[in-house]
Amino acid sequence: MSQLKMTVDQTNKISKINKEIYGHFAEHLGRCIYGGIYVGKDSPIPNINGYRKDVVEALKALKVPVLRWPGGCFADTYHWKDGIGKPEERRKIVNIHWGGVTEDNSFGTHEFLDFCELIGCDAYVAVNLGSGTVQEAAEWVEYMTSSNVSPMTDLRKKNGREKPWNVKYIGIGNESWGCGGSMTVDHYSNLYKQFQQYIPSNGKIACGPNAADYNWTDGIMRNCQYSGMRGLSLHFYTIPTGDWGKKGSSVDFPENEYYSTIANTWEMETLLKKHDAVMNRYDLEKKIGLVVDEWGVWTDVIDGTNPGFLYQQNSMRDAILASVNLNLFNEHSDRVMMANIAQMVNVLQSVILTEGERMVKTPTYHVFDMYKDHMESTLVYSNIENKQILEGRYLPAVSQSVSLDDSGKLHITISNASLDEDFDINCILPRTEYKTATAKILTAKYDTCNTFDNPDAVAPEAFTDVTLDGESLKFTLPKCSVLAIELC
Repeated sequence: MSQLKMTVDQTNKISKINKEIYGHFAEHLGRCIYGGIYVGKDSPIPNINGYRKDVVEALKALKVPVLRWPGGCFADTYHWKDGIGKPEERRKIVNIHWGGVTEDNSFGTHEFLDFCELIGCDAYVAVNLGSGTVQEAAEWVEYMTSSNVSPMTDLRKKNGREKPWNVKYIGIGNESWGCGGSMTVDHYSNLYKQFQQYIPSNGKIACGPNAADYNWTDGIMRNCQYSGMRGLSLHFYTIPTGDWGKKGSSVDFPENEYYSTIANTWEMETLLKKHDAVMNRYDLEKKIGLVVDEWGVWTDVIDGTNPGFLYQQNSMRDAILASVNLNLFNEHSDRVMMANIAQMVNVLQSVILTEGERMVKTPTYHVFDMYKDHMESTLVYSNIENKQILEGRYLPAVSQSVSLDDSGKLHITISNASLDEDFDINCILPRTEYKTATAKILTAKYDTCNTFDNPDAVAPEAFTDVTLDGESLKFTLPKCSVLAIELC
């Protein structure tokens, strides 16, 4: 067993960890909305005004801070007036991006924003730039947020909502370099500036780059930095094999594919550093945040399911992956203002899976739950003597982040990606006087999943192998584990 030295300096305060870093994403894709979040008021599945009661309770416990909707690629085919009024009278459309199924628009603006209020999160709405108009987008924002006397306010009241909603963030298009219009950066920049001019919001998010497209970031910052931009989005998915044509299974994969997956997700660190460097050319004060509003692992779908529904399982591997990414977002929280895992329920790296009346919390759910104390806390300096565990690839065994909350509690989250080795961690905490240490651990074989028949195969447990002695904290970090420690 190797020994690793860790140092934490709580007096070296680095940046605030915005709660929005722990955000989520829900698209009209597969069973994310229908059957996942929303079943309708007449469903035999227990619900609150049509929203699954079990899902609502699970998301409340997670303290979801922000939810992005309606897409994704779906956003740039979505015309919001199709989704208001009496559900039975709403216009039906074909979801051209995801499975070619009929979208009946029974879950629209009211349903989404009421859901955000129900679970206690802020709303992040992506307007249709790809196939929509400036007028359509402006009227939608007016419909949602205006308290003035106006046609859109009157229409909202007619549809049953007297007071406006609080919509904190507005995304101006989605993946405009791809499914959102196949645009050049200059063409999108011009459209962004036009659209944003008519959208009153302090939370406007511009469409940013696809993974390592640093030229796109440079173009948007150069063209749009003075055009009401609060954030710039970034999309990056971890592909286990690195091959989009054969991404790999979410349930049946060998050890070498486990390691390649975690190594591939560490590319996020490079992306954050390099996009931040580009943004620094124009915004050294970091007034414009980086918004990683689509991230997570993307595998092949479960056999026998609709390939357009992107339904995959979620294993201990995904818990390690989530830990690495959340630690990286924390580490770069001086620039990263928000992140949104893709997606909330039943799609890609979801935190919840449903099937009929049954629901299961995934290993990724438990990581978010273990990390939620970082929200609105202050990142402090931490360093660990690490070990590389994959020959020829950058793959540190350990990933960590440390934050200090307003009450003076110190929160340490740390994970071990090694499948072979535990680590004895000797953590030095200079100039501290903490009296107690409590901890929770999530650990299992790397391919273990929570299923409807065995929903707690991967679940957090109390962890007692922690010794706090003055300025020294010692613990053993088991292989393939995620650990959260609180000092007070």
